[in-house]
Amino acid sequence: MKLFGTDGVRGKAGEFLTPSLAMNLAMAFAESLKKNTGKILVGKDTRRSGYMIENAIVSGLTAVGYDVIQIGPMPTPAVAFLTEDMRCDGGIMISASHNPYYDNGIKFFDNEGNKLSSELEEKIEERYFENNFELKTEKEIGKSKRIDDVIGRYIVHIKSSFPKHLNLNGIRIVIDTANGAAYKVAPTIFSELGADVITINDKPNGFNINQNAGAMHPEILASKVKEYRADIGFALDGDADRLVVVDEKGEVINGDKLIGALAFYLHKQNKLKNSGIVVTVMSNGALEEFLSKYGIEVYRSKVGDKYVLEVMKEKDLNFGGEQSGHIIFSDYAKTGDGLVSALQAVAYMIESGKKASEAFDLFELYPQVQTNINVSEKVPLESIEGVEDLLKSVEKEGYRHLVRYSGTENKLRLLIEGKELKKAKEFLEELKAFFEKKLG
Repeated sequence: MKLFGTDGVRGKAGEFLTPSLAMNLAMAFAESLKKNTGKILVGKDTRRSGYMIENAIVSGLTAVGYDVIQIGPMPTPAVAFLTEDMRCDGGIMISASHNPYYDNGIKFFDNEGNKLSSELEEKIEERYFENNFELKTEKEIGKSKRIDDVIGRYIVHIKSSFPKHLNLNGIRIVIDTANGAAYKVAPTIFSELGADVITINDKPNGFNINQNAGAMHPEILASKVKEYRADIGFALDGDADRLVVVDEKGEVINGDKLIGALAFYLHKQNKLKNSGIVVTVMSNGALEEFLSKYGIEVYRSKVGDKYVLEVMKEKDLNFGGEQSGHIIFSDYAKTGDGLVSALQAVAYMIESGKKASEAFDLFELYPQVQTNINVSEKVPLESIEGVEDLLKSVEKEGYRHLVRYSGTENKLRLLIEGKELKKAKEFLEELKAFFEKKLG
């Protein structure tokens, strides 16, 4: 059994993600670390199940001799930042990101605030299944304390990413915090920088995280941007590592167009390291063509912001992202940070002298269509008879395809991209029918 997906361990709370799994996983994580300060930081989003899982994790960590710092509801990137800033040996975020309230997850960070390598994840899984932990006794048992004032450290850190010669005076912004982890920190940051801030979906009750709110439902934000005649709107997901942007007309800005504009902005400022960026295999080919005009090289990674970051490190780059809204500015954050991305987006808009609808519309996208198929079992794709010939026939017509299993759900994801929308839809339907028959 494999525990880790593309972004930590995730599943239905109380069913898959039980207190015993959380406790044992925490112990496996702790025993896989190099002990230095003997401290591990633990944060969470606003799900009700976070209480259950947090207590289990604290129990596991203290049982193997670690002291725990609990910081309560905070964005995932805040946990990454504070793990390093507070000199901890590791960090844990309890969140299922954009998933519904009844799911939860556990994400891990090393002492520098980085997501774990695949090798370390395998080591943790191995320790977990060995289930032979070195439980401490007497004075070696760890202790736990809750700190509620660390939000200030993160706010100062995030604000430092915003250009010092700019301010947000006169800019009206609508922020949708998805009733999630950034419900306090997001409006505070933008208000302190001078913006006229209207915050929606900022009253979490344990069950309304991501519910008709945030990055998964940008249409809610879009209607509010128009209603309040705002200059721009930002939607975060439950743990605030993802960003969706809405322009002043209430139109959602495509993720690849957002990445393209931000890369162009960094390039113009001579801040794009080694003239390259990293996107995933999901990104539109038109993004690559646009950036190539400015001598910017585009590298592709597997889906998942941790894979984007791996290629960024390999190529010594400081910018990358996923079209879904995970955008990494590694000069300011070790992982995707929706607030850093939002500040960079509004800075670019101000410096462009244009409205959001113009500033972020720098190129036309190729038609791209996608769908998901529910599967009961993730059968290796290469073992399915006829799949190779089918995909080759799509390629022969000049269309790009992507067929992959979700790393967090039992779904097969299909994507077709090409110059004609009608033809792309036909190929997608052909692929869908094929895989439904083979995997149904």
